[in-house]
Amino acid sequence: MRILLSNDDGVHSPGLIALHEGLQGLGELEVVAPDRDHSGASNALTLNRPLTVERHPNGFQSVDGTPTDCVHLAVNGLFDEPFDRVVSGINTHANLGDDIIYSGTVAAATEGRHLGLPAIAVSLVNQGHGHYDTAARVVRLLLEQDRPLNLGPRSILNVNVPDVPWDALAGFRVTRLGHRERAEGAVPMTCPRGRQRYWIGAAGEGGDAGPGTDFHAVREGYVSITPVHIDMTRHEALVPLRDWVEAMPQPGGGYR
Repeated sequence: MRILLSNDDGVHSPGLIALHEGLQGLGELEVVAPDRDHSGASNALTLNRPLTVERHPNGFQSVDGTPTDCVHLAVNGLFDEPFDRVVSGINTHANLGDDIIYSGTVAAATEGRHLGLPAIAVSLVNQGHGHYDTAARVVRLLLEQDRPLNLGPRSILNVNVPDVPWDALAGFRVTRLGHRERAEGAVPMTCPRGRQRYWIGAAGEGGDAGPGTDFHAVREGYVSITPVHIDMTRHEALVPLRDWVEAMPQPGGGYR
């Protein structure tokens, strides 16, 4: 099994290093990750300049681009041998609920899925204890399962792991995405040259965070495993929207 590892925190991230160490012996591992932190990059793809790839002494390769760039290059140009799957992480903080819209970690996994590979995004719900080894062990267990898992097209697993030792985990729960409350306001500051600047405010707390959600699972000490379908169509809205549009005046002055 050939596994591509990537992330959004950068090639030197402790989570990526722990993931690489934790999957040793499971297959042939290749690491292609951003050369710096690209948290919040979402699915951005660099199209306005060429990208530079650098190989590091530990065998990892870095790209001066986004997480999506990294996976795209790795699958479509850097290697002759194909990959069997993509694992993105271990992210240094949670990717719960609405976080996945912004997450470069999830974006790296979805790019792998867009290119036809099963993919997992994994994040540590960091409480300052740094139990990346627990998250790496969770990923290894998922990859070692003999029973095939068919999520369907354009689907990935989004995994969030509590920041506790392995023996302290309560177990595993299959969850849905919750939703955060509105983010905190932008934080103004003045730079040394006297210009007004702004920090993006902190993410809101879990507003929809009850039983069944990823927020609730990790709060109870469980690993949250959420199937994420990258199809943004609101299918149940198609019929009422079609009725609404057909009632509008049509080109030529008539109605449908």
